Amino acid sequence: MTGGGIAPTAAPLSILAVDSPRQLEQFLALPMTLYAGARGYAPPLLSEMRKLLDPARSAYFQHAEARFWIASRGGQAVGRISAQIDRLSLERHGAIGYFGFLDAVDDRDVFAALAAAAETWLKERGMVRVRGPFNPSINEEAGLLAEGFDAPPMLMMPYAPPYAGRRLAEQGYAKAKDLIAYDYDMATAKPILAERWLAKAADGRRVRVRNLDKRRYDADLAMILDIFNDAWSENWGFVPFTADEVTQAAQGLRPVLLPDLVWIAEVDGEAASMIVAVPNLAEAIADLGGRLLPTGWVKLLWRLKIKGLRTARVPLFGVRRRYHGTPLGAALGLIVLENLRRTVVRLGFARAELSWILDDNVAARRLIEGVGGRAYKTYRIYEKALA
Repeated sequence: MTGGGIAPTAAPLSILAVDSPRQLEQFLALPMTLYAGARGYAPPLLSEMRKLLDPARSAYFQHAEARFWIASRGGQAVGRISAQIDRLSLERHGAIGYFGFLDAVDDRDVFAALAAAAETWLKERGMVRVRGPFNPSINEEAGLLAEGFDAPPMLMMPYAPPYAGRRLAEQGYAKAKDLIAYDYDMATAKPILAERWLAKAADGRRVRVRNLDKRRYDADLAMILDIFNDAWSENWGFVPFTADEVTQAAQGLRPVLLPDLVWIAEVDGEAASMIVAVPNLAEAIADLGGRLLPTGWVKLLWRLKIKGLRTARVPLFGVRRRYHGTPLGAALGLIVLENLRRTVVRLGFARAELSWILDDNVAARRLIEGVGGRAYKTYRIYEKALA
C-alpha cells in the first residue's frame, strides 16, 4: 500500500461520514499528504476549497446535494470520496448520480469501501447510474488523470496517481468519456491567418474583436458564460451555469482575470465568440501547502507581481451554437484564439493549456491541433450501473 507520506498499517478499515469541521479539514487536507512529492500535483488553496464545499457559500448547492466520506485506518485518513445529486443534471440526463474527490492510497479494499459508500447513498436516492469523478460538478474539476502524470500542475485541473484508474476499474467502473488537455506553445506557434478567414466568411457582416471591459466587468463575464452555456449546450454531460453561479464565478475570477487575456468577437453588435485565459496559479502556489498564512500571501504576491508566471490556462472558449459548422463559426473561433496568442506572448507567458475538450469533439480538436496544440494530458470519466 503506497500513498506519499502515509505509512502502511494493518489496522481495521472504517468509512466515516464527514459530519464535523475537524473531519472536513481531514477531508480537504488528505491529498497533500497522499501526493507529497508528486511532480504533477499542486495543493489547492484550502480557503477556496472550503468555500466550494460550503452549502451556505456555494451556488452549486442551490441545485445539488452532496455527502462526503473519509476512509480511516488506525485513526489515519487513507482515502476520501464524495457523492452528488444535481437536480439540473437530472432534468437533462435522467437518474445519474455523481462521485468526486476520489483520492486514496493504493489499496483495493480502500477503493472498494469508498465506492460502496458513495454508491449506496446514491442508490438510496433513486439513482440508477453513477458517473465521475466531478469535484463537485462538470463545471469545476472533472475527470481522473489517465495520461500525463508527470506534466506540471494546472489551475483547476485535478491530479491522480497512475494506480487510481486501475483501482476504480476493479470496482466495475468503465470509461464513459475522455477529456483532452492541450499544451499550446504560443511563443513558437505560427500566427493564425484569422483575419483572412474572417474576411472570406463574414459575408458583409461587421465583426468587432475586443477585450473584456473593466467598466462593465460583471455584464461582460455574464455574457461570456452565456456564450459558454449556448456553445456547449448539446455536449455530452453538459450542465448549465445558473445565474447565481455566474455571479459567483464573476466574483471568484476577479482577482486573477486580466482583461487583456479575455477576447470577445461580436457580429453586428452581438457577442458571438469568446476565449478566456487565466494565469496558472498552480505554478505560484505549489509549495504553499494550501495555505496563504502566515507567509504564503507574500510569496504569492511576489510571484504574481514581480517574478511573473510562465503558464496560463484557457478554461473558457466557445462560439455560439448557430455558427457551428459554418465558415464564419470557424473564423470566429480562430480570431479570438489568435488575439489571445499575441497577447500571451506580449505579456511574457510561454505556454497555455487549452482544457478540456471531449475526446469525440472532432471539430474543436481539429481547430486546436491545426494551430499547433498538442494533446498532453487525458482525464477519464468513469461510470457504472447501480444494480
